[in-house]
Amino acid sequence: MTTRRDDALLARSLSRRGVLRGAAGATGALTVGGATHSALGAPNVSRSMSSRAQDGAIIFTSTQLTPIEEQEAMRNTILADFEGQVEFINEEAGPFTDRVLAEAESGQGSVSLLGGLHGDLATFVARDLLMDLSELATELEPQGFIPAYTDLATYGTPGVAYIPWMQATYIMAAHRDALEFLPEGVTEETLSTDLTYDLLGQWASSINDNMGQMLGFPAADDGLIHRFFQGYSYPSFTGGVNTTFADESAVAMWEWFRQAWSFTNPQALTYSNMDQPLLSGEVVLAWDHVARLITALTEDPDNFVTFPAPRGPEGLGFMPVVAGLAIPKSAPDPEGAMNLIRHLTQPEVQLTTLREVAFFPVLDLEYPDDLSPGILLESSAVQATTSAPDAVESVLPIGLGEQGGAYNTVFRNVFRGVAIDGGDIQQVLQAEAAKLQEVLNTANASCWAPDPESEGVCQVGGGGGGTPVASPPA
Repeated sequence: MTTRRDDALLARSLSRRGVLRGAAGATGALTVGGATHSALGAPNVSRSMSSRAQDGAIIFTSTQLTPIEEQEAMRNTILADFEGQVEFINEEAGPFTDRVLAEAESGQGSVSLLGGLHGDLATFVARDLLMDLSELATELEPQGFIPAYTDLATYGTPGVAYIPWMQATYIMAAHRDALEFLPEGVTEETLSTDLTYDLLGQWASSINDNMGQMLGFPAADDGLIHRFFQGYSYPSFTGGVNTTFADESAVAMWEWFRQAWSFTNPQALTYSNMDQPLLSGEVVLAWDHVARLITALTEDPDNFVTFPAPRGPEGLGFMPVVAGLAIPKSAPDPEGAMNLIRHLTQPEVQLTTLREVAFFPVLDLEYPDDLSPGILLESSAVQATTSAPDAVESVLPIGLGEQGGAYNTVFRNVFRGVAIDGGDIQQVLQAEAAKLQEVLNTANASCWAPDPESEGVCQVGGGGGGTPVASPPA
């Protein structure tokens, strides 16, 4: 077994489409990884939009499908059978937002359809810039959308801000060698329904006793371990994230994680993606984003199993990374945009999207057998997660703007203080709770799921019963 990973492997990055075709490279996640610049500079995009709109094409701008290969797949395959002209333009989140706000202010829109993450579109909901798609949502309901995603699309309002488009999430993967050490009563077949955090800890302990420290988390600076806390362990143990940040259930969660970290490969602090540690044999049990596991599952599907993250006292916490389709009120062709939404949410087109760019359907579909083995492995875990009756959805942070990095740092600081430095859990939480409140205050951010809605800035729970903490002195 390899004892040290080849750091050069971490730097490899190919598109999801390339991985599906058998390329051996790690992909960028839907919302993570290094920023990839659009092939179209903003000035050229503006001229393109203006001229194309006059030609009658539907202008569809999106923060998703950034790599060139994915844009080509969108234009040449996913949109191939659409009856109408479409100009698909990719933009980063900043220019995407600026363009929509500018068109709304001028009253002269060129963009008819928006494709963005739940958080990308929240800005426009707050400013009442999107059409209410309730009638279209009712029309499309027989397609079988996953209820959790249609609920998200309302933002807690009576209307529907967007139609779910595609999704990704995080799952667990294990080498078959690890199955020998499953806790009593747990089988490969019941991993998807019966695995709890306590049982995962027992499993990791048994692996540790027999094979060594072979649990894995992506804990490098550019790894996504903060999403594990925000989207998985916190909701599962506490039922919230910010409002329960430092309460008794959060202390219990961090006690669990500190023990789990003792069974984790020490090299996890260098792991950005978990695919290569799994392939090399440095770890046999890991959690990560689907796009950061796909290489291992594609290259060696016969030796891995996949399953949802474990359940805690409050249920199966998970973070749905959902992209939606919205129509701005300034759209010059709203009917054409609706037809394009109808096309993109057809079951066969959803499956084409999965094959071409490895983003999963937002419909409750039976997946065909002709998908690649790696995608089939991931799809079973994704479906088991999203369909779980005790699922607790924790959406990506909303409304943080430039404070997003500072927000993530708070969770990583607790991780380091508790798991690495061995600090007193309650003291570490109290110190970071004050910093978290400062981040939310600076961003003027309201609460988001699974925390309850708030009037004004979300208040961080710093004591029993979610007692708010005071902000640090200015």
